[in-house]
Amino acid sequence: MTDKLPKIVKNRKKRIGRGIGSGKGGHTSGRGQKGQKSRSKISVLFQGVKVKKSLIKRLPLRRGKGKFSSSAKPLVVNLSILNIFENGQEVNLESLIKKGIVAGQDAKSFGVKILGDGELTKKLKISLPISKSAIKKVEKAGGEIKA
Repeated sequence: MTDKLPKIVKNRKKRIGRGIGSGKGGHTSGRGQKGQKSRSKISVLFQGVKVKKSLIKRLPLRRGKGKFSSSAKPLVVNLSILNIFENGQEVNLESLIKKGIVAGQDAKSFGVKILGDGELTKKLKISLPISKSAIKKVEKAGGEIKA
């Protein structure tokens, strides 16, 4: 074994707030002296003082659970509307936009889901998100789902 492996030198990260031997201060550990930021945790929404209105103040007022989650849900298309298509035709996002069933911009940003309201009389090939009740009705009509 005459070949030697290269020596790899990797500096470990400084463990802040663990005394003088940690390599980062000790007493205040790089946090300055006083104030909110020098003490324990700060809220995720905190953006500093007197700079601009914080994010939470700029958002519209919403209460309860899911306050910060997006409220964007997919566009709903019922099965009865899909009778516009011919037998054996494929139903996808482009075909729905082409037929004018959904608006193109909204469909691409929010998506489309097919729900089982109404009756389907055509055999269609569906390649979109679809509810369980709609799957039963499509298969009963002789169509297929490509999801």
